[in-house]
Amino acid sequence: MSIILDKVNYVYSADTSDRIQALKDINLELKDGQFIGVIGHTGSGKSTLVQHLNGLMKATSGTIYFNGRDIYEEDYNLRELRSKVGLVFQYPEHQLFETTIFDDVSFGPKNQNLSKEEAGLRAFEALRSVGLAEELYYQSPFDLSGGQKRRVAIAGVLAMRPEVLILDEPTAGLDPAGRDEILDLVARMHKERGITVILVSHSMEDVAKYVERIVVMNQGSVMLDGAPRDVFAHYRELEVAGLAAPQVTYLMHELKDHGIMVDTGATTIEEARATLLEALMGLDAGRRDIYLEGNHA
Repeated sequence: MSIILDKVNYVYSADTSDRIQALKDINLELKDGQFIGVIGHTGSGKSTLVQHLNGLMKATSGTIYFNGRDIYEEDYNLRELRSKVGLVFQYPEHQLFETTIFDDVSFGPKNQNLSKEEAGLRAFEALRSVGLAEELYYQSPFDLSGGQKRRVAIAGVLAMRPEVLILDEPTAGLDPAGRDEILDLVARMHKERGITVILVSHSMEDVAKYVERIVVMNQGSVMLDGAPRDVFAHYRELEVAGLAAPQVTYLMHELKDHGIMVDTGATTIEEARATLLEALMGLDAGRRDIYLEGNHA
């Protein structure tokens, strides 16, 4: 099954002179098990979009279907939807409120009418899965570092065993090591649990490395939707929209312009290394020595 958005529009302050259309005729199908990146400049509508997926915001017009059912039906259980489509906000302190980490992570399962014992087991399982040290479980979540708070916020959603995990800028404010830890964690959970992951990010490198599909938002509309190599092939159009491709993309095009026959669709360092080695091996020995000597100098 999947999440389907059918001609979804959303207007802020619809009946005032400050009217702003944040989403414009969005048509998307988000299939089960995909790792999807949502990118766009500030104000493009990406955060508004993902907050519609679990009913936190209601479309001004249009329909959203989850597993074949219209979530705007009168008898639809939005509480159940939010346990299946979990959202981790950009700033985890907005989601942490209990006196201990363990109580915070247990809160969601308890609201699913699980027993105290079952909720506790879910919390332990989720905290272990995000790699938080056990000696921290009964400390205040507000004493944690930024990266640890991210882990607790993710654990709180995972404890409800969602089918879809949405992360809105989960690495904001983290140093490079902390960013890699969180994204590697998310990638591992996606692989092991098979859940759908929707990652909102402004980092082109992160999106290129981790996701299999990119949805580009621009001025409230879907500008591009496809595999990373296909989306970043439109790097000039992305620049016009205030975005950019990964640095690898620009490097590959520059090398190609200098006669090195690399794959310009490479979007990660690993892909770039492979295509560059292949291109260099394809050169005759004299040209390869000249190229390597020139770059070494």
